[in-house]
Amino acid sequence: MDEVTKTNYERLLAVIRPYEKAVVAFSGGVDSTLLALASVEALGRDNLLCVTARSASFPERELKAAADFCAAHGIAHQICDSEELDIDGFAKNPLNRCYLCKHELFLKITEIASAFGAKAVFEGSNVDDEGDYRPGMQAVSELGVKSPLREAGLPKDEIRRISRALGLGTWDKQSFACLSSRFVYGEDITIERLHMVDRAEQWLLDRAFRFVRVRIHGNENPIARIEVLPEEIERLTAPDIRAQLVSEFKQIGFSYITLDLVGYRTGSMNEGVNP
Repeated sequence: MDEVTKTNYERLLAVIRPYEKAVVAFSGGVDSTLLALASVEALGRDNLLCVTARSASFPERELKAAADFCAAHGIAHQICDSEELDIDGFAKNPLNRCYLCKHELFLKITEIASAFGAKAVFEGSNVDDEGDYRPGMQAVSELGVKSPLREAGLPKDEIRRISRALGLGTWDKQSFACLSSRFVYGEDITIERLHMVDRAEQWLLDRAFRFVRVRIHGNENPIARIEVLPEEIERLTAPDIRAQLVSEFKQIGFSYITLDLVGYRTGSMNEGVNP
């Protein structure tokens, strides 16, 4: 670990230590994985609990990865059922959808933290998240949830560098957002349509496309808008892969299959949003 990265990591540890005992809202992604490992080092295993939410918006592969990480590192782990589709108004996918979800989830995690005797609940947002439309951060603020990565001033690139230096396999993992983020605001979110998105993204991941999004457009005759890294577009459009993809996505339930020529990026459904 070079001196700059070491200094940044030590700053993160310094942010965490005063809390003494904490619960981490743990998705198993790049950010929360580093946060969990740093919390173990800063607080000790007996003073840390990771909590992962289980819902239709969270793929089973991600739930398993979160559980496997905690087991491998001896971190206490609890799965919390938090089904967003049961929240009043969520399925209509309003602009404040993320707020509704995060408020419900962090209320539940706060109750778990109280029973655990924790002095804080941590979540994994970083300083780069401050530039996007993220209504969920309102819930974080309202409920007093702490954001150590942001407090330490760490952007995503530095979180990846620290993670790599620490030997974390998540250092180059794609950023994950719940599957509900693949839907156009105002279009219905259903379990069936969430499963469509999950199956479609899994198909791409199984074929070694590293960073992927499958956005769904239209309540009727749904359109798949595929995002992959720009350097992987040529491979995706190769005749054999393209033919297999069209066949599979049609079976999944998409009426039309399109490719976003801009390529993979997080938050593309927020482009043009004026809350």
